Amino acid sequence: MEIPPEQSSGTQEKTYLKAMQLKDLADLENIKAEVKNGNILILRITPLASKSIEDVKQAVNKLYEFVESINGDIARLGEERVVVCPPSVRIWREKPQITSEPLPTAA
Repeated sequence: MEIPPEQSSGTQEKTYLKAMQLKDLADLENIKAEVKNGNILILRITPLASKSIEDVKQAVNKLYEFVESINGDIARLGEERVVVCPPSVRIWREKPQITSEPLPTAA
């Protein structure tokens, strides 16, 4: 049986999960291009943090604004990594459980 070209698996773009290092603010353009292409990135920010904490803050703020503008998602993974997702992917975040019971106190 032959699969028509419009139904073959080769017609859809693949999404890749890529690990990259953020070494410099100039890396942001490549990161943005990867996310625009539909890829999920896990960014290691330690190389930039070892140079300048201010640059890390600036880079994360720029990435946050970019991700918001394309309706993607971004989240921190521990102290050293950030995950950046295209619009087709959402990051699950566990919400803290809220109970109506009072919290136990030390007596």
